[in-house]
Amino acid sequence: MTQGPILIDLDGAAPVSPADAPPVPETTHFAAPEGRAMQTAAALAGGGAGLGRLFLGLAGSLIVTLLTLWAWDTATALIARAPILGWVVSGLMLALILLALALALRELRAVARLARIDRVQARIRAAMTDNTLPAARKSLAELRAIYAGRADLAWGRDRFDARAPDLMDADALFTLAETELMAPLDTQAARVVEAAARQVATVTAVVPLPLADVVVALAANLRMIRQVAEIYGGRAGTFGSWRLLRGVMTHLVATGAVAVGDDMLGSLLGGGLLAKLSRRFGEGLVNGALTARVGLAALEVCRPMPFSPARRPSVSGTVKRALTGLFGS
Repeated sequence: MTQGPILIDLDGAAPVSPADAPPVPETTHFAAPEGRAMQTAAALAGGGAGLGRLFLGLAGSLIVTLLTLWAWDTATALIARAPILGWVVSGLMLALILLALALALRELRAVARLARIDRVQARIRAAMTDNTLPAARKSLAELRAIYAGRADLAWGRDRFDARAPDLMDADALFTLAETELMAPLDTQAARVVEAAARQVATVTAVVPLPLADVVVALAANLRMIRQVAEIYGGRAGTFGSWRLLRGVMTHLVATGAVAVGDDMLGSLLGGGLLAKLSRRFGEGLVNGALTARVGLAALEVCRPMPFSPARRPSVSGTVKRALTGLFGS
């Protein structure tokens, strides 16, 4: 048996202390999540060139024409063969046409409401730039008219009506309108955005099916934008909601906002922690954060009064309220 310590010769100089030892190489590389579901949904909603829209318009017109000719031929043939049955079928077709016209009228009214919101927003923005009391009073009178029949804003309207005549400064008048008329609606809209962000994050994290997260993200964002528009008085219909979604997504894609950045996730996750999370959980957090960013853009589009710098919601604050603690601390 060998007595005493065993000495082993090492090639090169041995480290003096553990601090001088080389770092252990990483054996596994974790790719950072990119939020592909939300980026794909944004591309689908914001895409569509002029030729594509022209094709859809022509195809729709052709289909409507063919259906009309088919209905006419069917009704006339039935009337000639069996008059009673023919008139019954003709009555059903007429009822269907009237229902389609009613739906089209509702969609046109929804588009008109959205256009009214756009006009009021443009006039208030111009009045803020002009910064004169007459322009402020005129533009805010249009804003108040939008919410004249809202029972949930009765208290705010009364306070605005009571205090507005005493103000002789345009900035103070805009501040009063934003506090009394817009603040309650901003709170409701923020809750809708946070709920949509949590939903998209959860589905992305727990549902591993391909394209399922894209469908959920697109549907959740469409519902979120529609609810935000309804809160601010837009009450968009089916086509109006799709128009809003396209407008918001096109703006985000054009400005590069639908992308992962440190400004969005820095307050939620620290440094390299994102790369070491579960891949699905990481994607869920990123998709939820991108949904929050889309929601804030929807607030900018649907709000009839532009945000003042002091009341503009921040991306980091919205993301933190929506996603912090969703998958544990």
